[in-house]
Amino acid sequence: MKKLLSFVLFFLAGSTLYAGGYRVSMQGQKQLAMGHTGVAVISSAESVFFNPAGMSFLDGKMNFSLGGSALMASTKYENSEFGHSYETETGFGTPFNFYATYKANDWLTFGLGVYTPFGSSVEWEKDWTGSHLVNNIDLKAIFVQPTVAVKISDKFSIGGGPIYVNGSVNLNKNLSQSLSDVDGNRTNVTLDAKGVTAWGYTLGVMLKPIEKLNIGVNYRSKVIMQVEGGEADFQHVPEGLPADYSDGDFNAELPLPAELTLGLSYEFCDKFLFAFDYNFTQWSEYEALVVEFDNDAGVSYNARNYKDSDTYRFGLQYEATKKFTVRTGIYFDQSPVQDGYFAPETPRNDSTGYTAGLSYKINDKLSIDMSFLYVHFDEIDNSYDYYTDSTSGQVAKFEGTYKSSAFAPGIGLSYKL
Repeated sequence: MKKLLSFVLFFLAGSTLYAGGYRVSMQGQKQLAMGHTGVAVISSAESVFFNPAGMSFLDGKMNFSLGGSALMASTKYENSEFGHSYETETGFGTPFNFYATYKANDWLTFGLGVYTPFGSSVEWEKDWTGSHLVNNIDLKAIFVQPTVAVKISDKFSIGGGPIYVNGSVNLNKNLSQSLSDVDGNRTNVTLDAKGVTAWGYTLGVMLKPIEKLNIGVNYRSKVIMQVEGGEADFQHVPEGLPADYSDGDFNAELPLPAELTLGLSYEFCDKFLFAFDYNFTQWSEYEALVVEFDNDAGVSYNARNYKDSDTYRFGLQYEATKKFTVRTGIYFDQSPVQDGYFAPETPRNDSTGYTAGLSYKINDKLSIDMSFLYVHFDEIDNSYDYYTDSTSGQVAKFEGTYKSSAFAPGIGLSYKL
């Protein structure tokens, strides 16, 4: 049991968005349409997330951005050797974001961001061949980020602030590959944790060395997610088992890796804006997960052995008319999961994201922003080699072929005073 329970904590990590194992970043409609670039783009209150230093260069006294996306994703698992084929039910989520900035004077700007990097679900067929790893999972989290930016000169600014995270998770899985009660019902456990909180911070720098060229750097710190008193509910447990599978609590701690994003934007031909971001995520911090239980299951140690990962993002914006601005982009995202650690909870291989969108300016103050994201994950044959059956104590490899994709249309509003 202790080997199985620990998977749940992975989903509580928060600076990168995982929806059913898919890393899909959606923290602003304008920047999402441009390949999710933004560390060196100055266009709206979305700078609160992408680079708080950029708030110093926004037009107007106040800026607001509000948006949301409908996230839909699926994964197909196949094992030709045993003739197994399963597909997740499409996960629907509604990630939202709200940003606001207030320019107190020429050199000081305040900002606030509220966004949801978790907001989806995964549901495999009940008692499927991988049910000992996961049946279904539902994830939610809200990030609150107050920020401040200081304009050192007309060409340089700095910004940053704390990040507060509040999340929850509900996960169900079978206790083993074959265990059931006298009526044939598979033994399963539901894990539930609410009110999981954590703190981190973000820092940013914006440089304008020459006209039309911006250079930006943003750092998001490691966040320690702690679960205290999470609930474990066991169902259909047969009598006579040597271990204690009574309902109880569990505690755990998981480090969320730090991120560093560097980028530039350049305006050329008057109406075109090009942006490039490079993101480095220090996933190697996630070596293992340690979980403590309040029954005789004791302490669990689960190896993850993740590797650092890189993401390359490219975006283009074109001001077609005074009313319409169109955007497009692409990004290449490297998976941190190494061979032998590939599981159906996070079936995430290297991926390519394709984005597009537009803004319609209703008037000089208000615009409607639309975005669309499609993510294609490379098909992969891989396995998870570190599952230990809770009843037999034997190590069992779970392997197969995964085919995954996700798409998300989004809409938002931008307003400035």
